[in-house]
Amino acid sequence: MNLFLWILQAILAAMFATAGVLKSTQPKDKLEPKLPWTADFSAGTVRLIGGVELAGALGLILPAATGVAPILTPLAATGLAIVMVLAAATHARRKEPPAIAFNAVLLVVAVVVAWGRFGPYAL
Repeated sequence: MNLFLWILQAILAAMFATAGVLKSTQPKDKLEPKLPWTADFSAGTVRLIGGVELAGALGLILPAATGVAPILTPLAATGLAIVMVLAAATHARRKEPPAIAFNAVLLVVAVVVAWGRFGPYAL
């Protein structure tokens, strides 16, 4: 199960790191064709979301891998789960069911990682 959690952490970290870097570095105008929801938010908010996603991705891997403050790993997973709940709410408001489904999958994976790392498979 520990290996399974590491695989989930790596997948989540890769997805959130990619999304976080994209949102943090690209101009809002360039993001809108790929991410239509960005039209509803200011450029600063989009960058903040990207920064949160990037920090969460780092938090999924670095504390657990280094052994320095490993409690941060399940906290990062919990934070990313909250981000996915908020993202799903935004997509529900915009009536975007495929995006809600994608958020739900990431939410479930983040909750599994948080459960495993807080509980029976804590580092």
